[in-house]
Amino acid sequence: MKKNILLISFILTSILSAQNLSMQECIDKSIQNHPDIKSFELKIKQSKKSYDSAFSDYLPQINLQAEYNPLQTFALPVNGSFATKDEDSWSAGVFLKQKIWDFKKTSSKVKASKFDEDISKLSLKEAQALLVYKVKSLYLQMVLQEEAVKVRQKDLEAKVAYYEQSIALVKQGLKTKADSSRFLASVYEAKDNLAIANALYEKAKVSLSLYMGEEIEDGVELQSSLIKQDYYFNFDIQREVLDNNYQLKIDAKSINKNILLHKSAKASHYGSIDGFASYNHIDSLNDYDSKLVGVSLNVPIYTGGRTSADEQKAQISTQISKQAQASKKLVLKEELSGLIIDIKRYDNTIAAKKAQIDAANESKDVLEARYKEGLSTYIEVLDTISVVLNAELGLLQTYYSKSMSINQIQYLEGKI
Repeated sequence: MKKNILLISFILTSILSAQNLSMQECIDKSIQNHPDIKSFELKIKQSKKSYDSAFSDYLPQINLQAEYNPLQTFALPVNGSFATKDEDSWSAGVFLKQKIWDFKKTSSKVKASKFDEDISKLSLKEAQALLVYKVKSLYLQMVLQEEAVKVRQKDLEAKVAYYEQSIALVKQGLKTKADSSRFLASVYEAKDNLAIANALYEKAKVSLSLYMGEEIEDGVELQSSLIKQDYYFNFDIQREVLDNNYQLKIDAKSINKNILLHKSAKASHYGSIDGFASYNHIDSLNDYDSKLVGVSLNVPIYTGGRTSADEQKAQISTQISKQAQASKKLVLKEELSGLIIDIKRYDNTIAAKKAQIDAANESKDVLEARYKEGLSTYIEVLDTISVVLNAELGLLQTYYSKSMSINQIQYLEGKI
């Protein structure tokens, strides 16, 4: 018996849990399945290969060389003059080159490519933070429309009741046909608004399903309380945003990268010292081995202005990166200030909407009683119903707007 009870409890728990859809579950599945995240993960691997490519300049470069000539003319001295002879020839050998010193040109490039890897990792985190913000937006949109559907459904039921009541009053001769006709019109309007709210809910659900990579079942239970979240500001929230924002971190890495590329381009003026060695076997008129070991110095004297142009271009790129970072800081400060002002305003709006709902409900109760006694008109009743409805929907929209502002601040803070 106990086993049966436990089994039934487990099945019921599984069914109930299957009907619940948490925001965190949506976030986890979206990060796991969204193609943008996978794309940035591939870019990290790509940047690692770029680092390996740049680092390879430190290592010896070995080439195998081979050549075969089916016909080659040789000039041979014979009795003070030259005679020619046509023969085939071939050669094969190995050539090794090792960079010894290039005035930190290669080391600067290698360090710069390492920053590329760091930028790719930060870009992945930025993409994840942005995706989390979008998923939260869609999830809260579903919560908003779900609550709006409830309000619209309640409004429709109330107006149907008013319409039925008006028909009865018309039959009793207490009201005119205009009363029942106007209430009927309000019923159709309420049905239309309910259909719109349902459609908006379905749109949000479909969009969130696409982000998650799986279909969301009908009738899922959402965390409706999340739409009423509060936010407590830190003493220095602006500094926290500027320190943790992923875009600013990416800009800082880009500045360091461009500084290193400028150093590398500047070092190109001085050339490089390379060690080399080769071994060749040559078979032509004579059969012999050729060996070579040495050191070479290559200093560019004239490159048509290319080296200087590359250096100046890298220097300008550094300055552009610094100005871009400064501009982004200004935008973030402005955006953050606006969000904080909005959140404080939403708190006042929420308090006002709650008071408005209470007052409108009291007024509605009085007008309903007066309408039955013939002391008020259907216009007054519909007006007060409209005030209650708009206040309730306005309260929901304000909760949603406040939550979205909070989520946007968390996104700017780099929270995933």
